[in-house]
Amino acid sequence: MAIDVNQPIFVISVAAELADMHPQTLRQYDRLGIVSPSRAPGKSRRYSQNDVNKLREVQRLSQSGVSLEGIKRILDLENQVAALQYRVAELTEELSRRRSPLDARIFAAGAAGDVVSLARGQRPRARSQAVVVWRPRVGE
Repeated sequence: MAIDVNQPIFVISVAAELADMHPQTLRQYDRLGIVSPSRAPGKSRRYSQNDVNKLREVQRLSQSGVSLEGIKRILDLENQVAALQYRVAELTEELSRRRSPLDARIFAAGAAGDVVSLARGQRPRARSQAVVVWRPRVGE
């Protein structure tokens, strides 16, 4: 049975110990919006493994001299990048589902410069006709 890293299971004291921080530091990060845990029905904070990992990253950045505002901006940008990467993967998958080998259109260019559309598997009539495979771009 795998543990869901997004499941909010740690109370603030456990999360603080796992992140090697004081619980008051976690409260401050929550107020500043740097790491915002889930809330249990009694309004107590519940941290996930991802939250603890993020707290460790915040600590690493802070120890390298990055301000809290800078840390918040870095985390926001990382979230945006992750969301965009996910969206690109979705769109790529959708595009690959829509596109098939039959999407290619085949044309022959006649000796007089005329363009003749060919059915798949059909050969040009004369040897002087050149065959061109055209693949439509997205949106065409």
